[in-house]
Order: sequence, then structure tokens, then C-alpha cells
Amino acid sequence: MDSQQSLPPLSTLSTSASAILNSKLGTDHDLTRAPSLVSYLLTQCDDLDRALIHLNRTLESSLASYASFSDRIGDLFRDVNSKLTDLGCSVCSRSSVSDEEGLGEELPALAKEVARVETVRAYAEIASKLDNLVGDIEDAVSSTMNKNLRNDPSTRNSEELHLVAIKTLKLTEDLLGSVTKTRPQWVRLVSAVDHRVDRALAILRPLAIADHRALLTSLRWPPPLSNLTSSSLDTRKSNEVPNPLFTMQGNLKHQYCENFLALCHLQELQRQRKSRQLEGHNREVALHQPLWAIEELVNPVSVASQRHFSKWIDKPEFIFALVYKITRDYVDSMDELLQPLVDEAMLTGYSCREEWISAMVASLSTYLAKEIFPIYAGQLEEESMTGIRSQARTSWLHLVDLMVSFDKRIKSLVEQSGILLSLQEDGTLQISSLSVFCDRPEWLDLWAEIELAETLEKLKSEMDEEKNWTKKVQGAVLPNSDDYKSPAVGSSIFRCLSSLIDRCRSLPTVSLRSRFLRLAGTPLVKRFLDCLLLRCQEAEGLTALTDDDALIKVTNSINAAHFAESILKEWCEDVFFLEMGLEQGDQLGASVTENSGSEIPIEEYGNGIFHTEIVRFEDFRTEWVEKISVVVLRGFDARCRDYIKNRRQWQEKSEGWTVSKTLVGALDYLQGKMSVIEENLNRLDFTGIWRSLAAGVDRLIFNGILISNVKFHDNGVERFGYDLEVLFGVFRAWCLRPEGFFPKASEGLKLLKMEKKQLQDALAVGEKWMKDNGIRQLSVAEVEKIRKNRVFTK
Repeated sequence: MDSQQSLPPLSTLSTSASAILNSKLGTDHDLTRAPSLVSYLLTQCDDLDRALIHLNRTLESSLASYASFSDRIGDLFRDVNSKLTDLGCSVCSRSSVSDEEGLGEELPALAKEVARVETVRAYAEIASKLDNLVGDIEDAVSSTMNKNLRNDPSTRNSEELHLVAIKTLKLTEDLLGSVTKTRPQWVRLVSAVDHRVDRALAILRPLAIADHRALLTSLRWPPPLSNLTSSSLDTRKSNEVPNPLFTMQGNLKHQYCENFLALCHLQELQRQRKSRQLEGHNREVALHQPLWAIEELVNPVSVASQRHFSKWIDKPEFIFALVYKITRDYVDSMDELLQPLVDEAMLTGYSCREEWISAMVASLSTYLAKEIFPIYAGQLEEESMTGIRSQARTSWLHLVDLMVSFDKRIKSLVEQSGILLSLQEDGTLQISSLSVFCDRPEWLDLWAEIELAETLEKLKSEMDEEKNWTKKVQGAVLPNSDDYKSPAVGSSIFRCLSSLIDRCRSLPTVSLRSRFLRLAGTPLVKRFLDCLLLRCQEAEGLTALTDDDALIKVTNSINAAHFAESILKEWCEDVFFLEMGLEQGDQLGASVTENSGSEIPIEEYGNGIFHTEIVRFEDFRTEWVEKISVVVLRGFDARCRDYIKNRRQWQEKSEGWTVSKTLVGALDYLQGKMSVIEENLNRLDFTGIWRSLAAGVDRLIFNGILISNVKFHDNGVERFGYDLEVLFGVFRAWCLRPEGFFPKASEGLKLLKMEKKQLQDALAVGEKWMKDNGIRQLSVAEVEKIRKNRVFTK
């Protein structure tokens, strides 16, 4: 028992060993097989040892190969590590740059956001200011309304409330103007404020005007007109009627001046607002308004005056006299008292004198349009329907005469203070009683029709009187007018036309003046031209202009046409007519542009309103001057026919005569007719006639003699030279070198007078030969023909 080895403690065995022993030695019988178990286990241990040795050897070889491979991997890792380090450095540098770029992109957005916040802050600040200002305006207007409703006599009177409201309005308008210029995108804010301000102004202006009217009533304005009579209308001042504007004193004067200033300030603010709102448009036309305070002076005067006007419907001269007297009597107070207040209110572009006169004339025009002209127009319509001549036309013309005379006196009244009569942007004259025709153009047409009929009736007797067609114009109507030799009837026509033009000068617009002249002036000129044409046709039909009396009749008509043409051209250079031409060009240009889409130069429309008539007069003169030339040339041709047909005379020697006998009669006829024409025809048209005749005679002689196969001997050349010299002598009275007006005959004679050698040595006549010998008006064929017809006898 002692020799047996004891088993190791169970706790020292491994779990696997414990598990094997438990499985193999579970019973006592199993102990008997312990030696075999030991042997088995030893065998297993040897196998395991051998396997372990093999594994160790394998591991050693694997470790050796791994060590060499690991070195290579280490080198690769180190290389990769260095490259990764370099890559990391580059990535870091790029990362810093990208961070800066990101910051650069973020800065504009950040600045934009800051600007947006600042804009919102500014918008809120300005909106708050505007809201406060508009609230103050509305409070002031509300206080004024409540005071008027309660009739509360407080120390804070209406003028003070108005001034507070106006001052706040001024601040509001200045701020709105600044916003409009610096923040044009805030349109809705400006529109909302304008809407509220407009509502306040719609209440404030009537309140201010009502206070002003109350003050005028306290001043006893308007002055009484009941003591005026028709006999006192021409006196310089009204009888014992003081001017309330000059007589007011103390607190009443102070209140009136303050109220007048308030109205002026309010109107100036209104102008500023309209100027801002109409930026980019034709503001001057839209902004012009009559002075409110002056209108309030004129309206009650107009109402009071109309009580007198109703008594003078049939005596309109009294109406004009009364209006002029009132206007003149109170115009001084406008300059001395009210103009300084307008200047103090900085209401630029306004003259109290002009506004007072303009308002008075406008009230007169309104009354004429409502009460006077409809009556006269009805009378004219009744006359045209019944055919019974009445005084309607005379009354109408008398009324227009009064209006024209009144406008001239009013114009002088305006200009007494050195003020030039101003014009609107559209060319409208501000002060004219004839502005009644602006709204009623049919009355203008009626006036033009009456004027034309009366003028034609007045001229009929003068145009039918034959002595007026032979008697020349006396006195210089135009520079060098004696040269026109116009009959007296032409002077009468244009004296009447000038009167029509003067009467329409007072019309307030260029378009009305142009329309009047087209309806009254242009038909008168056309009628005159038709009369000239008829007289010439009658003279031509009776004698074919072969009789001297018929010739004189035509020359007188030509003189009258030339006189008329010269006067119309002279007139068309005046600014009065140039404005009409420009206005016509604008209208025609606009219509042409609408139709074709292209602009036409203003020159295409001629010289103005009488351009068509000027052209017709020119055509008339040209036509009848040519007819006179043809008639005289035909008579000369008939009387020198034998002279042209006698071909033998150019081969014979002359018998002591220096001029052919057959030519003497023709030259005598020519000289006689030209004497009659020269005596009766104006210088310019006579020059045209004798030059035309010279050209015709030149062709006649050249074609009938020089190139008609006539053989010229030496004596014939000499005779032909004498004949031409006498012919030239007839025309020498009107020019220094008449041979210059007979170019072909003169050069033909020059060829005939050339020496034989000079003509025959030329093998062929050419342009060089002609140029060398001074032949310029003939062709090569004509020169060759004349050269062949020359016969040298010596």
C-alpha cells in the first residue's frame, strides 16, 4: 500500500482530465483496467508530443518566413505612413483655404441680412414718423371741424389750427419727397400716406376757404355796385366806393392776411404734392391752377356784376365797360397788398395782378358763353331757316369787335406793371375773352362764315369796278412794291385780309387762329385767284391775246398775282404764321405716324397756312407768262415767215440796206409788243417773258435758216450778221450782252464768219475742234451741216 503512488489532489487536475477519469473509472471493476488505461494514455501523450514537436517546427519555419515578410510589410507601411503624412499636410492646407472661401461666401449673405434688418428698422422708423405726422394732421383737422361745429370761441382760433396743420403737412411732404427719392421701392407706404393726407386735405381746404369767405364778408366784400350807371362806367374811379382791401385795419387786417397766407401755403403744398406725384409727366400743364385766394375775391364780384349784365343783353358794350372798370379799379391793391403775401408764402410763378385780371376775364367769358352767344346763335339759325335778313350778323360781329377791343385794353392793363402776357404750355393765352370759342368751336366756324360773307360783299363792288383793275397801288405796301405794278383791287383784297388776321390774333390758341384763317382767310384768297383766272380766260377767249387791251388785262392780273404771292410769303415769315405752320405740322405728322409708323419732316408741310395759295399763284403766273411769250413769238414768226423762206437772199449782195426789209416788220412788231408788256408788267415777270422770247427767236432763226440747207455766200454772211445785230439791239434795252441769250444763232454766225482755211482744214469736226474754236452750244452734226452750207466766193 505504501509502495503505491497516491493520486494528485482532484483540485489540481484540469477539467478535461477530471472528465476523462470520471468516464473511465466510475466503478471498482474499472480499477482493474487502470494499467491498460495508463498505457493508452501514455500512447496518446507520445502522439501528442510528436504532434507538438511537428507543430513547433512548422511554427518556427512560419515565423521565419513571416519575419522576412513582416519586414517588407513594415517598409511598405512606413512608406504609406509618410505618404499619408504628406497627404494630411496638403489636406490641412486645403482645408484652411476652403474655410476662408466659405467665410467669403458667407460675408455677402451676412451683409445682405444686416442690410435687410437695417432696411426694416429704417422702414419702421419712417413709417412711425409718418404715422405720427399724419395723426397730428388728422387731429388738427378734427379739432378745426369740432370747433366749427360747436362754434367754440377759444383762444386757439382757426388760423392757428390751420397753421399747425399746414406746418405738419409741410413736414410730411418733405419726408415723403425724401422717401420717394431715396426709397422708390416703398411705393405702398407713400401711397398709404398720400391717401390719408388727401382725405385730410379734402376737409382742410374747404374749411380754410369757408373761413376766408367769412372774413371777406366781414370786410364788406364785394364793394357795392348799385350806384354804377352806364354814364359812370368810363370814369377812372367808382363814385365814393372805397376799396375794402385798403380800408381794413387792426385785428381784421391781421386775420385776413393770416388767412390769405394760410390759403397760399396750402396751395403751394398742394402744388408740391402734385409735382411729386406727376414726376415724369407733363407737370406744368397739370399743375397750373388759378390762385385760390384771388378766386375767392372774384367770385362774389362776378355774382354781383351779373345782376347788371342781365339788363344789358342788347347793350353788350356796357357789360365790357363794367368788367373793365372793376378790373382796373382794384388791380392796384393786388400789387400793393396781396402780392407781398404771395411772395412770403413762396408761391412761385404767380402774379396777383395777372391772376385777378385773368379771373375777371374768365368770369366774363363764362357769362358770354351761357347768356349772350346762345341768343345770338339762335337768331342766326332763325335767319338761315326763314331766309329773312335780320340784324343777327351785325350783332354778332359787333359783339366780336367788343371782345377784341376789350382784350387789347386788358392786355395793356396787364403789361402796365411790366409783366409779359404769359402762355400756357399748350400755347393757350391765359387772358382773353375770346376763350369762349375754345369749348364751342362751332361758334368759331359761324364767326368765320359771317366774316367771309361780309368781306366778300364789301369787296364785290370794288372787284366789279373796272378802274380798280387798271389803277395801280398807291403807296408802298411792301418794300419795292412799285415793281409789282399791282392794280388797286389787290391792295383792297389784302387790306381786308389783314383786318381778318388782326381780328383773330386775340384768339387764345394757335389751333383756333389757324382754324379761323382756314375758314375765313384762305377762301378769300382763293376767290381772288379765281377772279384773276376768269379775267385772263375772258381776255384770251375774245382776242387770243393779240389785242393790246387783252394783253394789258392779262398783265394786270399777273401783277396782282405776283403782288399777292409776295405779301403771303412776307406774312408767312412772321412768328404768328410760323406757329400755325408748326402746329399744322405736328397734327399732320401725328396722323401720318399713326397711319404709316414713320415721321415726316416738317418741311414737307410747306410754308404755313397759305402755302397752297402761294403755289397756286406761282403756277398762275408761270402759265400766263408763258402764254404771253407764246402769243408774241407766234406773231413774230408770222411776220418773218417771208424772211425765213427767202433762201436766195443769202447768196445775193445787199442793195444798201444794212438789215433785211422782210425782217423789219417782224422786229417792229416785236418791239411794239414788248413795249406794251414792259410798261404794264412787273419787272420780274417781264424779265421772264423777254428771256423766253429770246430763246424762242433763237430756235426759230437757227432751225429756219442756219440748218435748213441754205447756202451762205460771203454777202449773205454779212447780211445775216447785220440782221442779228439789229435783233440783238431790240433786246439790248433789257441786258448788256443780248447775244448771250441767242446762243445757237450767235455760234452759227461765228461759224459762218470763219476763214476758209479754218473751216476746210479740219478733216473731221470733233469736240476738240469745237472746244478750240469756242463752239459750246452746238452739236457736232449741227456744226458739220453749217460748215458744208458755207460757200466761199473769194
